Amino acid sequence: MLSPISERRYLIPFRSQLLPSIFTDTLVIGSGVAGLRAALAAAEHGEVILVAKDDLDKTNTAWAQGGIAAVLSSDDCAEDHVADTCVAGAGLCELETVRALVAEGPREVERLVELGMRFDRDATGALDLTLEGGHGRRRIVHTDGDATGRELSRTLLAACRADARIRLFDKCFALDLVTGGTAGFGEDRVLGAITHHPKYGLQLIWARATILASGGMGQLWRETTNSRVATGDGVAMAWRAGATVADLEFVQFHPTALYVAGAGRHLISEAVRGEGAELIDRAGRRFMVDRHPQAELAPRDIVSRGIVEHLAQSQDPHVFLDARKLGSAGFARRFPGLSQLLAGYGIDPGTKPIPVMPAAHYSIGGVAVDLDGWTGVPGLYACGEVACNGLHGANRLASNSLLEGLVFGRRAGVAAATTEAPPRANLRVVSDIRPSDKGELDLIDVRSSLRSAMWRNVGIVRSGNRLADALDMIDFWCRYSLDKIFDDPDGWEIQNMLSCAAIVTSAARAREESRGTHTRSDFPGLDPAGAVRRFYRIGAEAPEIRCVSTVSTPVNQGV
Repeated sequence: MLSPISERRYLIPFRSQLLPSIFTDTLVIGSGVAGLRAALAAAEHGEVILVAKDDLDKTNTAWAQGGIAAVLSSDDCAEDHVADTCVAGAGLCELETVRALVAEGPREVERLVELGMRFDRDATGALDLTLEGGHGRRRIVHTDGDATGRELSRTLLAACRADARIRLFDKCFALDLVTGGTAGFGEDRVLGAITHHPKYGLQLIWARATILASGGMGQLWRETTNSRVATGDGVAMAWRAGATVADLEFVQFHPTALYVAGAGRHLISEAVRGEGAELIDRAGRRFMVDRHPQAELAPRDIVSRGIVEHLAQSQDPHVFLDARKLGSAGFARRFPGLSQLLAGYGIDPGTKPIPVMPAAHYSIGGVAVDLDGWTGVPGLYACGEVACNGLHGANRLASNSLLEGLVFGRRAGVAAATTEAPPRANLRVVSDIRPSDKGELDLIDVRSSLRSAMWRNVGIVRSGNRLADALDMIDFWCRYSLDKIFDDPDGWEIQNMLSCAAIVTSAARAREESRGTHTRSDFPGLDPAGAVRRFYRIGAEAPEIRCVSTVSTPVNQGV
C-alpha cells in the first residue's frame, strides 16, 4: 500500500540554479518548543534560520495547557519519573531515552526560569507542582494554571529574537528537503529546504544541517485538539527524502476535549482531573472507577477507551467532566484560561459539568532518530513531536511532551550545529515533474473526506477490515492527488496528509494486538511477541523490526 506515496521525490518541479538562495549554518523548520530550543542551542555554534509556516506563535506548544513534568521536589526521584513513563509506554519505551529526558529535565526548567519564564508558585515562593494522569507524584510545573504553553512560547521566542545569530521567518512554508551529492558524503545528504513565502515566492535555504521540528499530524482526524498547522508536513517531507519513520500506529487521543456541537474541540487539560474533577455520564455515575484503579487519572489511552466504550453502550454523544467541587471561583483561579473559554459557551464549571469527548491529540510516532536527533540521513535531524526516539513507547505520559521538546531540542541543536560540514556540495538540484493527465479531485472534499475516514476507521478502536477499507480510500485519493502539481500550501498540505495517512494506516494494520494507544477490536489482547518497534522507509519491501532496549516494566492494558 505504500507504493502510491513512493513515486515522487519532490512536490513541485524546480531548478535550484534559477531560484533565489539563502545560506545558513543550521536551518530549523518549526517554531514550537522543540524548534525554538534547537535554534537557541544551534546559535551557540553558528548562524541559524528558523522557518514557520504560519505566525511564529501559532503552534501546538502555544496551545498547551497542562505543564512541564520534571523531578523538582525532595519527595520525588528520577527513578519514579522513569517508572511512570515506562508504565504508560506499555513496554515499548527505550530506557536510555527515558533516562536522558528525566536526568536533563530539571536543568531545562531552571534554564527557562533564567530566561524569564513565569511559573506558578505557592505561598512560600516554591514552584507549585500539580498532579496529572499516570504520574505517581506531583511534578508538573505550570503558568497561570492553564497557560503554560503560551508562556513557554513567549519566553523562547523572546530569547530567539534577542539572539543576533538567529533569523526568524514566519509564514514560510517548507515544501521539501533538498538532497544532493557531496564529495565523500554520498548522494542523499540533506542540503537544506525549498520554501515558499506569499510575498517572496519560492526560495532555497541552503544549510550545513537541517532540523525538523514541525510538529505532529493531528489534522488527519476530524476530531482533534491540534492547531490548523499540524498536517504532518515534517514526516512527509522526511519520508520523501529517504528518512526512516517509526511507531506511527501509536496516536494519542486526549480523553477530554470540549464537546459543543458545531464548535472546535478545545482541550480540557489533564490538570483539571489532577485537581479532582471526575468523569460522569448523563446519569451522574462515575464510570471510570470500574475500569481502572486510578479511575480518571489512569493513562490517557485507558481513559479515552473507557469513554468510547461507555458512549457505545449508552448511545450518548458525549460524557461530562464534573469539576463542581472546585467551585466557580476556585476553577477560575486555578484555570483562568479555561474558565474564560467555557464562559464563551455559557458553561460555568463550578455549577455545571463540562461536556467532553476524546479527540486526536499527539503523534507518538514520527521520523526515527537517535538521542541527538540524527535521522540517519546525513545533514538531517529531528526533534519534538515530528521525531520518534522511543521516549513515549506506545503511549505518552502526560506533560512529558514539552519537556521532550526542551531536552531533545537542545540535543538536536548542538548535534546539528557541530556536525561535520561537507567539503564540497553539488548545489545544482533539478526536480523534473511532468503535468498529470489524470482527472482532478476537489481538494476541500478530499481533506474533509480523509479526516472523516481516519476518525471512523483509524481512530481510538480499530479493526483489520476497517483499516483495509481506509487504505482503499486513501489509495484512491492518492492516485488522483499525489500526481498533481499544486502552487499553494493548501495543495501541498493535502499531499502531505495523504502520505502520512497511508503510512499511519498501514502501520496500524500491521500491529495485530492492542497495546498502549493502539486498540484492535479483532486483536483485543496483548501479544507477548509484540514488544517490538517497526521502522518503515520509502521503497522498502517490509518494515525493519527492532526489539526494545528496556528492562521489564509493567504493561498498562487497562482492565
